[in-house]
Amino acid sequence: MQIRIEASHLPGRSSSAFADAVDIHVGVQAKDRPQEVTAPHAGDAPSARWTLECTTAPGPDGTVVSGPCIQHRFGSRFVYLSWTTADEGGTATMFRRAKLMLDAVSPDVLEAAVRSGRLTARLRLTDGQGQPLCGAVRPPLVTWTAEQAD
Repeated sequence: MQIRIEASHLPGRSSSAFADAVDIHVGVQAKDRPQEVTAPHAGDAPSARWTLECTTAPGPDGTVVSGPCIQHRFGSRFVYLSWTTADEGGTATMFRRAKLMLDAVSPDVLEAAVRSGRLTARLRLTDGQGQPLCGAVRPPLVTWTAEQAD
């Protein structure tokens, strides 16, 4: 199965809340490797999209989703969207993360996504104060749907 993340309303390349946050980008963090961010998009891009390959298996509490970008901590599975900023030398450093919580996907939608081949998340990446979205992200901040894979 694939997980596609379709993001809109990115907050920009700098942040007033983080004085040293310039050249902001957002990408998907690899499992257990916070320094490894896949396919970063500039913070002022009109939109961002990632497609992640994953596997599914039956579990005691429903479908278990695993993969190279699926985090598994504190009894939950999620995808980290990591916000990075670059220093004068171009070194990227993570300064915030958003957790797309897979336990917030309804069992019906997840089962349909397993059958169709894709689970799609749609969300805005700017919070209510105009800053990069962070923290645990669940509906209504994200909409999960099952769609046909390419």
